[in-house]
Amino acid sequence: MVDASDYHYMSRALILAERGLYTTDPNPRVGCVLVKDGQVIGEGWHVRAGEAHAEVIALEQAGEQARGATVYVTLEPCCHHGRTAPCTDALLAAGVTRVVAAMEDPNPRVAGRGLAQIRAAGVAVECGLLSDKAQALNPGFVQRMRKGRPWVRCKLAMSLDGRTAMASGESQWITGAAARADVQRLRARSSAIMTGIGTVLADDPSLTVRLPDTRRQPLRVILDSRLRTPPGANVLQQEGPVLIFTSVSEARYHDPLRRAGAEIAVLPPTGEGLDLAAVLAELAAREINELHLECGATLAGALLRRRLLDELIVYLAPLVLGDSARGLFHLPGMDRMDQRIELTITDIRAVGHDWRIDAQPAPPQPERGGSERER
Repeated sequence: MVDASDYHYMSRALILAERGLYTTDPNPRVGCVLVKDGQVIGEGWHVRAGEAHAEVIALEQAGEQARGATVYVTLEPCCHHGRTAPCTDALLAAGVTRVVAAMEDPNPRVAGRGLAQIRAAGVAVECGLLSDKAQALNPGFVQRMRKGRPWVRCKLAMSLDGRTAMASGESQWITGAAARADVQRLRARSSAIMTGIGTVLADDPSLTVRLPDTRRQPLRVILDSRLRTPPGANVLQQEGPVLIFTSVSEARYHDPLRRAGAEIAVLPPTGEGLDLAAVLAELAAREINELHLECGATLAGALLRRRLLDELIVYLAPLVLGDSARGLFHLPGMDRMDQRIELTITDIRAVGHDWRIDAQPAPPQPERGGSERER
């Protein structure tokens, strides 16, 4: 049975978990609060993979006071040896008497067994308090564990008449400085940033995080079925790893890009480009949780059509680009209303002079392979 104080302390644990938004990858963001006799005696959050988990940090802060305490943790304590020892062992050794978890760990190595172990030792256990907020902190980790693919977030910028660039391809800058800074935060929380070869050739982006005190550059991913990425491309001149997906298997074509610092991943050709579902499965195998997509209308449309986009972040600028300018998505063959793709708007807010619209597609149909026409 939970009460108002339980909500209060779990809310605090969620705030702590959010402090790891940019640093914990590929681990989940987790916060923990220890309470005894109505007083907080220890707090912690997971900062970085390989370092102490939130529960261990909170226990160290509490010391001997932890005996008889209640633990509020945003994710089920781990019960297996990974980069660190099991948190369940640490909690039981400390003598806590109650554990309140926001959600079960979707990792198959845990998946309820951590809470079962604690319960079997005679400790009271509650699970599910503010679970929606806990899951919202870790959409990519949860989806990777449950579905075997990352959470795909697509960033788009458009004019008031729904255009992303002039007919010539010119697009800098549709949005203002505040929106561009907001995009940097989206990049920073992501495990990887992905684009298509068309964007590389047209815009020569760096795809890096340019925030003060940036300590981690996400993996940069290029979809390039015919391996047209220039070895001198800007994306290859930046700090951090680059992964290029291609259908070209001959090593002699790989060598210039490998010398430039790229890793090459070969996927079988599909006749239309790269199999997008296979790309996402490979990224999940590489522990990519949140995939940030910055690309043109063709790749964005292919992912949307194949129900492989989980979230759209659209920045709406107060300007008009005209009839000949380019649209958001390339979706050929849609000519009837019953073919429409419905979205749910989850948030709208002002960002400087622009508006940010967050939306999610309707629940996906059974997943099928996708293809990429490279823009």
